[in-house]
Amino acid sequence: MSKVSSHAKVLFVLKMIHNIEEIVKRHDGIVKVLEDEIEAQPALLMCLMQIGENIKKIDLEYLEKFDLLIDSKGSYDVRNFIAHDYEGVNLVYIEGIVRDRLPVLKEKFNQLKELFENDSD
Repeated sequence: MSKVSSHAKVLFVLKMIHNIEEIVKRHDGIVKVLEDEIEAQPALLMCLMQIGENIKKIDLEYLEKFDLLIDSKGSYDVRNFIAHDYEGVNLVYIEGIVRDRLPVLKEKFNQLKELFENDSD
């Protein structure tokens, strides 16, 4: 995968994180999002699936540089969990991901974004 493609994936992951933050903000918290089974919960789950799918496509050298290999595997595992067992998704687990892991992932991806934007190659 090219540097340009990896950069595009990084930007897309950040967009999905932003979308999740907006969904949570509009619903006044993650608990209310997860209670809204018609719109908000499916939208949040789709964003998490997209994050997992796109992180897996970023060049390993960039993931390693920002200690994202475990996050990459975990994100893809969450993607598979949601995609293949939608009715059995443990929403407590999803809540923890959004509360605890997403801010860390956002910080690392913002650093990765800066790397791409400051790199003149």
